[in-house]
Amino acid sequence: MAGVTRRQAALAGLLGGGAAMLPAWAASAPAVLSQAALLTPKALGAATLAVARAGDRLVAVGERGTVLLSDDHGASWRQAQVPVQASLAAVCFADARTGWAAGHLGVILRSDDAGATWHKQLDGVQAAELVKQAAQRTGDAGAVAQAQRLVEEGADKPFFDLEFMDVQRGFAVGAYNLMFATTDGGKSWTALGPRLPNSKSLHLYGVRARGRTLVVAGEQGLLLRSSDGGASFSALASPYKGSFFGLLQTRGGALVAYGLRGTAYRSGDEGQHWDKLDTGVPMAVGAGLALPDGGFVLLSQAGDALLGAENEPALKRIPAREAVPVSGAALAADGALVLASLRGMRRVQLPAN
Repeated sequence: MAGVTRRQAALAGLLGGGAAMLPAWAASAPAVLSQAALLTPKALGAATLAVARAGDRLVAVGERGTVLLSDDHGASWRQAQVPVQASLAAVCFADARTGWAAGHLGVILRSDDAGATWHKQLDGVQAAELVKQAAQRTGDAGAVAQAQRLVEEGADKPFFDLEFMDVQRGFAVGAYNLMFATTDGGKSWTALGPRLPNSKSLHLYGVRARGRTLVVAGEQGLLLRSSDGGASFSALASPYKGSFFGLLQTRGGALVAYGLRGTAYRSGDEGQHWDKLDTGVPMAVGAGLALPDGGFVLLSQAGDALLGAENEPALKRIPAREAVPVSGAALAADGALVLASLRGMRRVQLPAN
């Protein structure tokens, strides 16, 4: 599985299914949306897709609703209580206690205790209805028809990334043009997909916000930007026609988009212009992380760490000691790089500057 990209991992069907005995309005909702994740020792070695810091704690998410917690910088892990068995592909904390996780079946979860427990705020059935309502407000018959198909297909569309600026304002992006925003901490969500210039409904893999500027990266080199907090979007000229699997923003505000075949580009002007970065690797880049010194690190699907300085075009490759398909990364409080992978969690010590 070393060649599995983040996109492939997220779409690989890492979840259970089956229709639950639910009300008629939720007939298409799989049972896993109402079943708590199983608490099992096997979860400690399960596939994980993302990891984030919650204060000094690390919170990792992955298959079948697994959420793992570490209070010793990733040396050991324990399982958290989660109300769904849908696989989770993204996790983001706005402060030391308040965070969100999202993934398959349109699930978005919130935690107010640093990841120990979670409650569901959105699922794919509700998300499809919100998309339909948003499409109807546009008056676009094509958008309404597409939204109706989304409703009829049921809760089968995953989210891939989250971005929260604070405990109230956040965004989620996912497959087939799914994009949602909240201004009340996830109590309510607004579907933004119908206002995106994405006529092919390409998958959206990464989203980053700074002030009122929002940039989205996705399939087939798709790059979108909003300069008004998500009220409207325009398409950006893309330097690459292959898929971008993620987007990071450095401490200085530069954007780095990464994806297929070792591809990475950096923009210092909010996505208007992009410069190619020399990663030195031929395989997909599946994860990225901004570093405190203003640089960043990318992780290849072979597990190599690629260190980037703020203004240097070439990245420094740190070969992996173990070839694992990395899908997420976070910096532990002790400075170690903690990786989420399809073979569980890993710690990597970055070299001193």
